[in-house]
Amino acid sequence: MSSREVVVLSVGGVRFVTWAATLQQFPESRLARMVSDDDQEFKLVNGEFFVDRDGALFSYIMDFLRTLQVSLPTDFSDYQRLQREAEFYGLYPLANLLSQEHLLKPRLEILEVRFSLQEMQAFFRIFGSCSTTIEALAEQITVFTGQQSGQGWNSPFASQKPLVPLPLERPSHHDMVFLCGTEYSAGDQFVARYVSIKPDKRKLINGTNVLGLLLDTLLKDGFRLISTRTVPSEEKAECYTFERMKRAAGLAIMVSQTPGSSGVAQARRSQVQKGK
Repeated sequence: MSSREVVVLSVGGVRFVTWAATLQQFPESRLARMVSDDDQEFKLVNGEFFVDRDGALFSYIMDFLRTLQVSLPTDFSDYQRLQREAEFYGLYPLANLLSQEHLLKPRLEILEVRFSLQEMQAFFRIFGSCSTTIEALAEQITVFTGQQSGQGWNSPFASQKPLVPLPLERPSHHDMVFLCGTEYSAGDQFVARYVSIKPDKRKLINGTNVLGLLLDTLLKDGFRLISTRTVPSEEKAECYTFERMKRAAGLAIMVSQTPGSSGVAQARRSQVQKGK
């Protein structure tokens, strides 16, 4: 069968349509031999290959053959059954990846936002169990500063110099610190700090408004608010704790083929996002 031909499979009553070349990704697999009529267990019935196996699990095998990546839903739990299916089809690189279950399982991620008001300024500190999430959030948040003249926190400023972006303070890979609001400089001059959080384009100076936008951003990013409390300290910081199930980075296969060989497959991490 030509690699450009369309193949129809009925796996456990579920119908799949794909190119022959997709099933031939791994020449020594049973699927590749099926296409070449070298595996008599798979019968051609009314133009379709009938396979008496689990059709739901086969959808993940097809996804792997099409992308050479393992990317499973966050609620997936049938790792051993899927590994057995991969072994049945002779897809041993996939079976080996599935044996590394700890690399594929989603993990619980915790994030905490601390917020406090002091005079005309609002202070924020964000802690996260996953450093990559904190890195991504740091790329979304920008603090701008500028010297202005006026009367206070919410007053319209009579004059304003161009705003300059400031780097976020990063005490560690797992947290960040920033503030917004105004503080006196000299006379009626104020140093003002605004906060912008992508994809929102506004520059906000009011701490309560920044907090609302930050919490809304986290909720849209898949986090769930699980608790709020006031931390007993001089600042009386409000603490918001979030959690979400973070999908593991996908595992991809690199296949190097040589004439007459079945190829050498190696696993590598792939930056497949999902959910963050």
